[in-house]
Amino acid sequence: MNFRNLTFAGSAALVLSLAGGHAMAQAVNTKPADKGTGNWTAPRTADGRPDLQGVWGNNNATPLERPKELAGRPYLTEQEVAALKKEEAKLFANGSSDAAFGDQVFATVLANVKGEKEGFKSTDGGTGDYSSVWVLPRDWDNRTSLITDPADGRLPPLTAEAQRRQTATVAARNRVPAGPEDRGLSERCITFGSPRFGAAYQSYFQIVQSAKQVAIESETIHDTRIISLEGSPHLPPNIQTWLGDSRGHWQGDTLVVDTTNYKPNALMPGGFGGTSSAQLHVVERFTRTSPEVLQWDITVEDPGTWSKPWTAMIPLRLSKQPLLEYACHEGNIGMQGILAGARADEKRPAK
Repeated sequence: MNFRNLTFAGSAALVLSLAGGHAMAQAVNTKPADKGTGNWTAPRTADGRPDLQGVWGNNNATPLERPKELAGRPYLTEQEVAALKKEEAKLFANGSSDAAFGDQVFATVLANVKGEKEGFKSTDGGTGDYSSVWVLPRDWDNRTSLITDPADGRLPPLTAEAQRRQTATVAARNRVPAGPEDRGLSERCITFGSPRFGAAYQSYFQIVQSAKQVAIESETIHDTRIISLEGSPHLPPNIQTWLGDSRGHWQGDTLVVDTTNYKPNALMPGGFGGTSSAQLHVVERFTRTSPEVLQWDITVEDPGTWSKPWTAMIPLRLSKQPLLEYACHEGNIGMQGILAGARADEKRPAK
C-alpha cells in the first residue's frame, strides 16, 4: 500500500491519504508496541558478566532534540515512520544528493514529507561538498528525540556562563584563524568528544572487556577509553583529559560508567547547543536488550553549562564489519590548506 500524502496534524489525530483513497485517523501520541525478545538473555563472558564485546554502530535517525513542530509528540505512528523512511530513501539513496549530517536527515525528511521543503543543500558546500554516498542509511524508530529527560525532549536552558562560551565559540569559528589552535578539536584531529552523539558518519564503537577493565574505542580519531572495574577512585581533580576519567561497575546486567575530570569544552552535543565546562559529569549505562542491540543511556550533569541534568538513549546495533583506521592526524594536508587559505584571505583587499 503506497502513501499518496501524509500530513502531520495537531495533537488530536493524523490523517493519512492512502492509495486506495480511504482516510484513517491514528492516535499521534502512542508509544510503539514493545516487540520484545522473548526469553533471550545476553551471552556471558568467562567471569559471568554480560558479553558486550563487538563493533556497535550508531546510525539512528532520531534527532537529539525533539523538533519544535513535534512538541508534545514523544512518538510517531508506524505510518509516519514508514513515510519518513520512504522519503529518506528517495532523497539520499545511492549518493545521488548532497550529504546530510547529524539531525539534518530527520529535519530534511520531515520537511519534505510535510511538503514544506523540496530540496536540500549540504552545509559543507563551501569546501567542495560531500555526496550522500559518504553517509549510511539511518535506523528509524518511533521516537522524536534521543533525549528522554526532560520530558519535552529538549536540552535544558544554557547557563549565562555557557551562553558566553557559546558566543565566543561561534565568533572564533567565524574569524580568520591565526593558527591551528583557532580551529575546532575535530578539525585538528584531537577528539570528537565523549560521549559522541553523531550518527551515520564514522559513528561506530568497538568494545573489548575483561573482568577488570572495559575498553571502548571510537571509530573517529580512534579515541579509546580504558574503564577500570576494580573500584578505584577517580583521578585528582587537577588532572583533566578530553575523554575524562572513567570508572565502571555492574548493576545486574547493566554496565554503569561514571566519568569526571573532563577538560572544558570536551562535549558539544547538537552542534553549538552548548559546550561543556570542567564541571561535566557523565553517567553511561550499557545494556544488551537483544542479540543485535546495545542500549546506551547517557546522563549529562554540568551545572556550568545546563540548568539541570539531561538524559539521552541511543540504541547501538551490532555490526559484522571491523573498525578501520580513521587516519586522522594533526598537521595533515587539510590543516595546511585551511591555514594557507587564511593567510591568502588576510592579503586580500578589504571589501
